[in-house]
Amino acid sequence: MRFCVVKSKTIKICLVLVLVAILLSISINGATSAEVYFGYSTRKVPIYNVETEEKQVAISFDAAWGADKTKDILDILKEFDCRATFFLVGFWVDDYGEMVKAIDEAGMEIGTHSNTHHDMAKLDKNTIKEELETSSAKITAVTGKQVELFRAPFGSYNNDLLDVAESLNLKTIQWDVDSLDWKGLSANDISQRVLSRVKNGSIILMHNNSDHVLDGLRLILNRLKVQGYKVTAVGDLIYHDNFTIDRNGVQHKN
Repeated sequence: MRFCVVKSKTIKICLVLVLVAILLSISINGATSAEVYFGYSTRKVPIYNVETEEKQVAISFDAAWGADKTKDILDILKEFDCRATFFLVGFWVDDYGEMVKAIDEAGMEIGTHSNTHHDMAKLDKNTIKEELETSSAKITAVTGKQVELFRAPFGSYNNDLLDVAESLNLKTIQWDVDSLDWKGLSANDISQRVLSRVKNGSIILMHNNSDHVLDGLRLILNRLKVQGYKVTAVGDLIYHDNFTIDRNGVQHKN
């Protein structure tokens, strides 16, 4: 009888261990529960912001549809003596080649935002590579410059995407300050969202053709200037070698 009791306890312990293993293997936002619980992760992350003591931030614009406001954005950036990064989708480059040239000639940085604006985390590696190579080639054909930065559509990524981007010498860039300008927010709301979240090393996300981007941008740049921030392109902010990226996406200089 005693043997049966011990055996029953052993079975229960085994069942509990199996249950724990299953729970710790469940994915939470792309990472396993074990990774979250024990504080480690095998999941790669792009650059969300940069650790720096300098009062410097980067501003970026995603361009996928429309270009009506892009020339005015360039004028405002010039007025405030700022550089910015424009992440361009391949089909946008096809439709607005002259505007791509104007962005480049204005001294702005250009990165790829994919070729077709699909959720690239759902694509296989070969298709991801084709998306990045095709879009980068289109930009280079206009500017004559190598593309060095990539932003994933919808901010959606996984290890395969980051691995392929890295193999093509592209740094994957996210953001830590989202203006939400695409939601039709007023200029004041856009600026308040950005200014309440910005800090040293922030990367600001905006869109080139959102409803109130022009007035919002002017308010943001004016206030950042008053606060003593230098506003640059992403490539002027990030570290290009000898760096690490922690699990929160903060890039650190080694």
